[in-house]
Amino acid sequence: MILRLIHNALTTRGWLVPVSGAETLTLSSTSTTGLDPSPSLSHSSNPSSLPPLHTRHDYNYSDAPSASFILDGFPRTSDQAAQLAQLLPINMVIHIHTPTPIVLDRICNRWIHPASGRIYNTTFNAPKVDRKDDLTGEALIQRDDDKPEVWKERLRGFEEKSQPLLAHYEKEGVLWKVEGDSSDEITPKIFEEFQRRFGA
Repeated sequence: MILRLIHNALTTRGWLVPVSGAETLTLSSTSTTGLDPSPSLSHSSNPSSLPPLHTRHDYNYSDAPSASFILDGFPRTSDQAAQLAQLLPINMVIHIHTPTPIVLDRICNRWIHPASGRIYNTTFNAPKVDRKDDLTGEALIQRDDDKPEVWKERLRGFEEKSQPLLAHYEKEGVLWKVEGDSSDEITPKIFEEFQRRFGA
């Protein structure tokens, strides 16, 4: 389904144009077109069993700077990456790495005022009174899924699932890794790399 949405967005903008004789896919196209509309397409562990996608040779691609785009959070697996590669070329993949202790500190020291949604962090945005909302004095809570043991397991699972995907894009020669403890540190590095690669 995600591949179908990507395809539809790019063709609607004229960035991905089917060559003569290639079928134009829509969100309602059946699986015989190659982009299976079922959610299982994005999560199949056996891509060889999927209906074949159109290959890159079936499309013309816009090289206008305005045709640039970013996919955030997709693909998540090497199988999804292989399926995406059949639809369009990917010229850069960014691997943002923040040390696990920093991630855990940001999440596990987070406290919330349920009524307003105000968020505090005992490391860098602590409430004036411990575990009390600054404006109302009401008690703050910590969500069950913000506890250290929960996030340690999540991060471990994420790293295990991400390794094949990172290896796939490293083999393709498009993987770029950036490290930092905060967005203030990471974002300038990303823009600098964009300028180096794609700037005029």
